[in-house]
Amino acid sequence: MKIIILGAGQVGGTLAEHLAREENDITVVDTDGARLRELHTKLDIRTVTGAGSYPIVLRQAGCEDADMLIAVTNTDEINMIACQVAHTLFRTPTKIARVRSTAYLTRKGLFAHEAIPIDVLISPEQVVTDHVRRLIEHPGALQVLEFAGGLVQLVAVKAFYGGPLVGQNLAFLGKHMPNVETRVAAIYRRNRPIIPQGDTVIEADDEVFFLAARRDIR
Repeated sequence: MKIIILGAGQVGGTLAEHLAREENDITVVDTDGARLRELHTKLDIRTVTGAGSYPIVLRQAGCEDADMLIAVTNTDEINMIACQVAHTLFRTPTKIARVRSTAYLTRKGLFAHEAIPIDVLISPEQVVTDHVRRLIEHPGALQVLEFAGGLVQLVAVKAFYGGPLVGQNLAFLGKHMPNVETRVAAIYRRNRPIIPQGDTVIEADDEVFFLAARRDIR
């Protein structure tokens, strides 16, 4: 796959390293020539020095036949404009951009295909905010992850001494929650994963990961 990465900072450099390992054709664009030379000596990639939102720079990077554009510069506006240019001039199939400012994120429809055509929006701050919100909604949970548009949740809880989970096998838990569609997806015991079986007994300090419909998790 031919991928253009805009931004040679920590995120862009890490992406380039991982994607290059998978035998993708990677081009990294940045205004910092020294940083690009550093990456080029370590990785089998192409580099282009220039502003990632400029059409001429995107053309030099090979945007005309690129499969994907990943814009992760430190400037939201450059990332957004680059995706717009890639869509309008080069019809790049997949455009991914990092946007941090809530001033943009709270505007509904701004990143629709007919507006600013970003296919995948990365917002680190929003990810953190959503994660904190889910932890507040589920006191005592170590982690809460959502799937299927929020309809399914993976909740990690710690089994504590004297608690209701300790000493119970997984089959017993299922029998005592007949009206709840849930299963134990994983157990971490002393920092090692355990494949859950029906006869697996939960021990104190285990981290137990429950997978269930959102409505069944309290």
